[in-house]
Amino acid sequence: TTKFTSALDIPVEFVKKNVKLRGKFHQITGSSLAVEHIPISIPFITSIQRKWQSKGLLLVRLAGVELAPSGVAWLQQELKPKQMVWFQLLGREDLVLECLVLVNKGRFLSVCLNEEILRQGLGRTARIEGLHHESRLYWKLHKRLLRAELKALRKHKGIWKEESSSERIGDGLSNSQFLQRLKQFVSW
Repeated sequence: TTKFTSALDIPVEFVKKNVKLRGKFHQITGSSLAVEHIPISIPFITSIQRKWQSKGLLLVRLAGVELAPSGVAWLQQELKPKQMVWFQLLGREDLVLECLVLVNKGRFLSVCLNEEILRQGLGRTARIEGLHHESRLYWKLHKRLLRAELKALRKHKGIWKEESSSERIGDGLSNSQFLQRLKQFVSW
């Protein structure tokens, strides 16, 4: 029932047990999401606690994902302010939480943003900070993320998109020294 306003407020046991927390998305700051934690509410106790709860946002980083600039733009488009998200704690690095972030899409469907970004080709897989690399959970999650990245790679999506041969030839011609000199001569 406690509202967490800083990553340091979250007990170490919560991180070790990979607890899922609920929150409202506010904004994207760098490569992290600013999320307001929404604690479990108990009718009478919650109304009393609200008077003493401080305000603050948790910085949540998508675990195992190295975002490309197009990934940040996609997140800004996909997530709306005050949208509810679930984040599963995997690790804590200073004031930033490493998490799996889930967004509800309809009544019975939720999407893991970590996997979706990789599936769209908007980032690369990275080491999952906070989890021991020999743990079973680490390899289970890393395998899921690698599969999502492989789908984008096979479909040539996002950062894996290959230029067509005509685009490569056009780029080569536009960068040609001879054509640049010819343009200068014609404009003169």
